[in-house]
Amino acid sequence: MNPPKPGPARWQKLADTTLLSTRVFEVHSTHYRHPGRETERDFIVVQPPDWVNVVALTPDHRIVLVRQFRFGIDGFSLEIPGGVMEAGEDPVTAGLRELREETGFTGVSARVLGKVHPNPAIQSNCCHFVLVEQAVASTAMEWDADEEIEVTTLPVEEVLKLARSGGITHGLVLDALLFFEPVWGKLRPR
Repeated sequence: MNPPKPGPARWQKLADTTLLSTRVFEVHSTHYRHPGRETERDFIVVQPPDWVNVVALTPDHRIVLVRQFRFGIDGFSLEIPGGVMEAGEDPVTAGLRELREETGFTGVSARVLGKVHPNPAIQSNCCHFVLVEQAVASTAMEWDADEEIEVTTLPVEEVLKLARSGGITHGLVLDALLFFEPVWGKLRPR
């Protein structure tokens, strides 16, 4: 039997300095050393808070979507509702809050579908995905000062088709739909 091959080494963190602090994230210079090669280097790490994205399923099997202007791409993006989590906030609580604030929808049977690291090469945060069932428009929207959102719903199969065809390009929304699709296989009416 062959001995197991060693994996990559875990670098040792030696120091961490905040370079920039904004209302959205902090930028750190983190000094690391490779344990075998003794190489030392500074790496830039962006530290945003955790995020939550919500797959909200209506009683008639539609997904709640938001369309909004995104400054990073200087254009519009079709997405699911989501936003920044407060420090220590439960993902389900945050998801229900973001759904209500952005769309005016509320629902039941909210649960975590999964989570991902949006870009572990340079970011420290997680994005959590929450499924909310029986979502209905029931309250006034409470947008942030910079938000202006068009809310719509589309049949699940149409949303999944848009995800596969490039009609939805937000990577975290695509991740959420990847987690949702096997659940939809169990919920889908036969």
